[in-house]
Amino acid sequence: MSDASALLGKQIELQLIGHNLFTGVLTDLSSDMLVLFTEQRFFYFPILHVRRFNLSTDSQKNSDISPPIGFYIAEEKTDMSYRKVLMYAKGIFSEIYVTGKISLHGYIMNVFNDYFTFYSPVYKLMYISLHHLKWLTPYTQGERPYSLTHEQFPINPTSLPLYRSLEEQLKTIEGKLVVFDGGEDPKRMGLLKKSENSMVELVTAKGERIYLNLTQIQTVHVP
Repeated sequence: MSDASALLGKQIELQLIGHNLFTGVLTDLSSDMLVLFTEQRFFYFPILHVRRFNLSTDSQKNSDISPPIGFYIAEEKTDMSYRKVLMYAKGIFSEIYVTGKISLHGYIMNVFNDYFTFYSPVYKLMYISLHHLKWLTPYTQGERPYSLTHEQFPINPTSLPLYRSLEEQLKTIEGKLVVFDGGEDPKRMGLLKKSENSMVELVTAKGERIYLNLTQIQTVHVP
């Protein structure tokens, strides 16, 4: 553990790549994951997207810090890692942020080599790249998205076969309409023609053929 562990239990300022700023208590730190307690919730940040963190400049915030309360994934685990946090979070109603202007609410269902499946009341089944998740925060145990009942929002696992890599998984939806990265860019939504050799071929609404770098695809949604 680096000298940064001296900040455990203290109020810190954290900046993500992309300039998102957070302030809270540093509650856990490993080689690939950082946990911050802020606004009564625990936020899990993959180190991959952390630009910097430092002791809060507000000295008053660092005095008499009360122990965090709220739901904490793997509270009794001492071997925290990014992948293990995702595994522990399976089936827990959580908020995640990947790209765009909004976060996603739902459940992690499966974790694979380079992506995980996420089930959302709004988007249903989504594929989320492990390399692009910016943060995850679980809600209180037992809480459900939008206060929906089980009848209103049953968790229905996909009937599609699930493969270990995102490239293999995209092959199962070739010939279908897909939305990449939230659909803000019209050149990242259309008919998926082929997924091969880390490239994805897409036909847009205007009939234009677009070739996308698979490693830069952050989320996948099949409408």
